Amino acid sequence: MNAEFRPDAAAEAPILRREDAGGVTTLTLNRPQQFNALSFEMLEALIAAVDEIARDETVRVVVIAGEGKAFCAGHDLKEMRGNHTLEFQQRLFRLCGRFMMKLTELPQPVIARVHSIATAAGCQLVSMCDLAVAAEHARFAVSGINVGLFCATPGVGLSRNMGRKEAFEMLVTGDFIDAREAQRRGLINRVVPADQLDEEVGRLAASILAKSPVAIRMGKQMFYKQLEMGLDAAYQLASETMACNAMCEDAAEGIDAFIAKRKPEFKGR
Repeated sequence: MNAEFRPDAAAEAPILRREDAGGVTTLTLNRPQQFNALSFEMLEALIAAVDEIARDETVRVVVIAGEGKAFCAGHDLKEMRGNHTLEFQQRLFRLCGRFMMKLTELPQPVIARVHSIATAAGCQLVSMCDLAVAAEHARFAVSGINVGLFCATPGVGLSRNMGRKEAFEMLVTGDFIDAREAQRRGLINRVVPADQLDEEVGRLAASILAKSPVAIRMGKQMFYKQLEMGLDAAYQLASETMACNAMCEDAAEGIDAFIAKRKPEFKGR
């Protein structure tokens, strides 16, 4: 299924495109003239798309991409200045936080396809995706501080991806880091030449598609829950998850296939 979400008020083109192929759904931010800024409309469109995907068992992997010169340049500063009330700012940032949380709660793994710059909330978006693949010329920054706005909400995701001193340095300087440095710091998984980006994203998606859907769903849910727990509680949750996973049809098939030295045929149960 290909779909379009919420046309931009300033243009006829959809601000978000959805394409489905072989169990992989790609959501493409489509505000290239605004460097794919996360306007209120864009965030609402993303939430609607993610809610739809969460209910779609045919979707195994989600890829988030950007159209044009940038992956995502963060919030729409013109929109923020044009609605300069505390109520609007609160609604905007709560909506953004809601979307970021939905990425973590989504049953399917989410891959950021970063072909160019990701700044401020765009960098936050990369940090909240489960995985990220970047072109080697991509750059990353949380640059709100340069306009007098500390990137507090991007800091939540950033500090959960990299060391706190590395994250804080980015937050207080607004300086860019390149893709290799972003990989070293843990913000992204893989760096490739630009002409190999789609191939590498496809390779990562294919590796996930080859695994048990039920194991991936259960594993992702457990992974994020245990991160916020103490060590003992985390082990209790992980133990219960593994026990329940072991009772699934896919686990029995996988173990039998391993013993028989054949390829497993997972059914998602």
